[in-house]
Amino acid sequence: METALATMLNKRQVILLVMLLILREAGSEAIRYSMPEETESGYLVANLAEDLGLRVGELGTRGARIHYKGNKQLLQLDVKTETRKSFCVTTRNQKHREAALQAVWSYQPIGNMIYNRFKIKNNVVPIPPNKKTEISITSLSVSIKRTEYKHLDSNMEKLQRIQLNRQVMALIFMMVLSQVHSGPIRYSVQVETECGAFVAHLTKDLGLGTAELAARSAKVLSDDYKQHLLLDPQTGDLFLRETLDREELCGPTEPCVLHFQVFLEMPVQFFQGELWVQDINDHSPMFPDGEVLLKILENSQPGTVFPLKLAEDLDVGSNGLQKYTISPNSHFHILTRNDSEGKKFPDLVQDKPLDREEQAEYSLTLTALDGGSPPRSGTVSVQILIMDVNDNAPEFVDTPYKVQVLENCSVHSPILSVLATDMDAGNFGSVSYGLFQPSHAIEQTFSINEVTGEIRLQKKLDFEKIKSYHVEIEATDGGGLSGKGTVVIEVVDVNDNAPELTITSLSSSIPENAPETVVSIFRVGDRDSGDNGKMICSIPDNLPFILKPTFMNFYTLVTEGPLDRETRAEYNITITVTDLGTPRLKTQHNITVLVSDVNDNAPTFTQSSYTLFVPENTEPCVVHFQLVLENPVQFFQGELQLTDVNDHAPEFTEREMLLKIPESAQPGTVFPLKIAQDLDIGSNTVQNYTLSPNSHFHVVTHNRGDGRKYPELVLDKALDREEEAELSFILSAVDGGDPPRSGTTTVRIEVVDINDNAPEFLQSLYEVQISENSPLNSVVVIVSARDLDAGTYGSVVYTVLQGNAFPESFAIDERTGEIRLKRALDFEVTRDYNIEIVATDGGGLSGKCTVAVVVLDVNDNAPELTISTLSRSIPENSPETVVAIFTVSDSDSGDNGKIICSIQNDLPFLLNHTFKNFYTLMTESPLDRETRAEYNITITVTDLGTPRLQTQEAGSEAIRYSMPEETESGYLVANLAEDLGLRVGELATRGARIHYKGNKQLLHLDVKTGNLLLWEKLDREGLCGVTEPCVVHFQLVLENPVQFFQGELQLTDGAPAPEGPFPARLLDVSGAGTLAHSYQYEVCLSGGTGTDEFKFLKPFFPNLPPQSAGEETEGNAMVQNSLGFQ
Repeated sequence: METALATMLNKRQVILLVMLLILREAGSEAIRYSMPEETESGYLVANLAEDLGLRVGELGTRGARIHYKGNKQLLQLDVKTETRKSFCVTTRNQKHREAALQAVWSYQPIGNMIYNRFKIKNNVVPIPPNKKTEISITSLSVSIKRTEYKHLDSNMEKLQRIQLNRQVMALIFMMVLSQVHSGPIRYSVQVETECGAFVAHLTKDLGLGTAELAARSAKVLSDDYKQHLLLDPQTGDLFLRETLDREELCGPTEPCVLHFQVFLEMPVQFFQGELWVQDINDHSPMFPDGEVLLKILENSQPGTVFPLKLAEDLDVGSNGLQKYTISPNSHFHILTRNDSEGKKFPDLVQDKPLDREEQAEYSLTLTALDGGSPPRSGTVSVQILIMDVNDNAPEFVDTPYKVQVLENCSVHSPILSVLATDMDAGNFGSVSYGLFQPSHAIEQTFSINEVTGEIRLQKKLDFEKIKSYHVEIEATDGGGLSGKGTVVIEVVDVNDNAPELTITSLSSSIPENAPETVVSIFRVGDRDSGDNGKMICSIPDNLPFILKPTFMNFYTLVTEGPLDRETRAEYNITITVTDLGTPRLKTQHNITVLVSDVNDNAPTFTQSSYTLFVPENTEPCVVHFQLVLENPVQFFQGELQLTDVNDHAPEFTEREMLLKIPESAQPGTVFPLKIAQDLDIGSNTVQNYTLSPNSHFHVVTHNRGDGRKYPELVLDKALDREEEAELSFILSAVDGGDPPRSGTTTVRIEVVDINDNAPEFLQSLYEVQISENSPLNSVVVIVSARDLDAGTYGSVVYTVLQGNAFPESFAIDERTGEIRLKRALDFEVTRDYNIEIVATDGGGLSGKCTVAVVVLDVNDNAPELTISTLSRSIPENSPETVVAIFTVSDSDSGDNGKIICSIQNDLPFLLNHTFKNFYTLMTESPLDRETRAEYNITITVTDLGTPRLQTQEAGSEAIRYSMPEETESGYLVANLAEDLGLRVGELATRGARIHYKGNKQLLHLDVKTGNLLLWEKLDREGLCGVTEPCVVHFQLVLENPVQFFQGELQLTDGAPAPEGPFPARLLDVSGAGTLAHSYQYEVCLSGGTGTDEFKFLKPFFPNLPPQSAGEETEGNAMVQNSLGFQ
């Protein structure tokens, strides 16, 4: 038998055996009672002792008590009489209310089985595997369950009592152990199966007869004390009692198993059962947000991972979340990542380089898929904003630009507007315009608006001097990248020049009779072009002369035939030269010809030689000239070519070139440089550019359309402004002379920052201590964050992320990080502050730090003394009589809060430290009234802070008045100003007020006159009853300086008592009897039953008063005149 029991004790459900045994002992049926609703409390429901077959008083001795389903008390069990008293909550509902009731009492031990020792505790028996076990049953719980049904008879139905002695109980217990079914029966249902669904046929599965379940009172019990299953004992069918929600029952646990037991009686037998709740795919994955926004820099490299928020799926196993997918695109894919807890996270992985200029935004759909069949899914929109970096230089829309401008165009006239576009955004896409390496002539003639790109005329044009301009322009973006363009400006000629006539040869005298004699040779010209430069020459028709074009623009004026001097000796000839422009311009020249008799003068040059000066920088430099001979006339063309020598070195217009290049610039980026000027030509001019050795750049020499060479700087290696913010090189221009000449300039490169560094605080935690009396606007601490970026990206703004009471107590300077005190601190209210500070740069990156502010206590609170009990009159010859009980306290901490209490040394009184901060003032020995009838005792409470603060309380005689009871209201009791020796009006200026023991107003003080008036008619019996004498206690409190006076008003029964006031003293509290004027105290009066209680708060201005004459002693429990405590 012991072997069989040991085997059964190793089963998991021993606790169930004990519970079922208890149920068996208590009886399977419930005791049922009924009563109408709205029954008054105290109604006798039943006598439980009688119904349960117990002796009178047994419920009390066995600790019987009532338990409910819920916490509200409905019934009361009188264990002495064994009756239930109703404490039901009344209701107007017509239906009866169900209430579950348990009566539980204790049993003595019924047996011990000797194996390893364990006790049943909280209905759980821990049983180690493969070990012997001893169960010591020290108490049994009898549970009587009762259910009230809707239609119960008002008569009480009594339970058929089952009384089993302890031996029978042990026998049943052993029988139960022997009938345990060794293996569980298992069933499965799908989640969300409807209530009432068929689960199994237990009769067949348990191998029982058809009616055996009903005959043996079969029941189904669950481990979680909830009835998920319903058994029909007549048919043996097991049904679902409710729709099961696997997520609610088991959460993410898999498998989801509900354990239950089938319990049979007569004989006792039960079977373990398991109901496996199979998950169905009834939940779709869900993302926490409807949309996810990602901001990604366009220079982000392929392979970069961007974690996304995961989706939640309430299903488990294969029906749970399995993977993520992303809508088709060419730049990203999704990676499903598993963490240590089995959760699946989506990671967005970049596949290709991004280009904001090609596509600035991506809208993708992230899908979470579970493993159900068919699978369910949830989606979220992923919006990706591509953040710009300065990876595009400005480009001119149309280059070269060509424009024609009339040479008579007015100054400041607009010529054209150029436009450059930059595909970057924001500051990187903002373009400014300028002239690129303009010559002095171009710089004087044209200007460009750096914002609009509009080119205007700065100086008058002259087609005859310069017919066209090649203007190099530059567009620069906010990141320092630039693009170049060319503007070709053609000057359009207007007819603004009249023809010119130059006489080369002139014979003013012509021999008569000479045939076709040359009179003059002249040249005509017009600086204009086209029709404006075409000319017609003419002379008057009535003269014997003709014009002959000879060579190019040369004309010859000759006689048409022999002249006859005698007929006409002189001719005035007007030569007219007219152009064909609009309007037509003309030039006239008059020649006078004399007819001579003898031709004895040969032609001669006016100069023996001619000198011409021409610039040598014209390639080739050729001087054109003509040789003219007369008699006969002949013309000869001449050219004089000047050859260049290398007599000039290349020169840069600037000694230093400054380039601003963003650190995000990619290797291979080209940056144009300004050219060098060389006055030589041909091979003697600039041929090549070189750059001093460095690891980041090299220079390339290119040919311009006009034959000049210009340099371009090429980036070889990526820049990092934080490593090297500036670079400097030497650019050399070398010509082709022999020997070659060269010129140099410094190229200084300023690396422009991008926002690639977040601010970092110098300390992650700032710890600071500040005294609570620090003045407002004091600097608490200065936090400092460093950002390796420059400019706006390196400019840091400080703000508060979170902190306790920060906005009220502190203020932070957003630029300097200086935290200042904004509100007065109080150590007694808040002792420390933890503040999260955020530093944010101009690009939106941020860093955090914590500021821990510890408030240091200063001695700003005077000790407080509160008298709880005060006996003003003490019988003589009484030993160790208690005079007063009071408490002391100090809101400060440390030494500032340590307190010493003392009284004068020369008094027969003691201070006893009774409990915590309570003290008792008592007589040291019996007093003798005949020796001394009155004592003024000053209690001094001093803290140990710096400076030391103290509070004093002194006792004295009161100002006393008397009056008969039933005196009408408004009665003049006394003039307090006169009685106290105060000036008229002093009560008002010092804020005099009356306090009472209790809240009822009995007296009224007129502070202007000092009169104390009766506020209402007083009834002695109502105030004091039979107590004699009947005294009304009050206090008069004055401020500036603080003074207070005890007052008494005695009510007499019948004839009035002798008139007052009686002699009184000021109740003031320095060693001599007044409050130290170096303090201003706030005094609060409070009252309690049978006591006079008032309270000193704290001084407004804590100046250290003179030390008390009393001796101070710290730390003694009981001393003669002084006492200290912490």
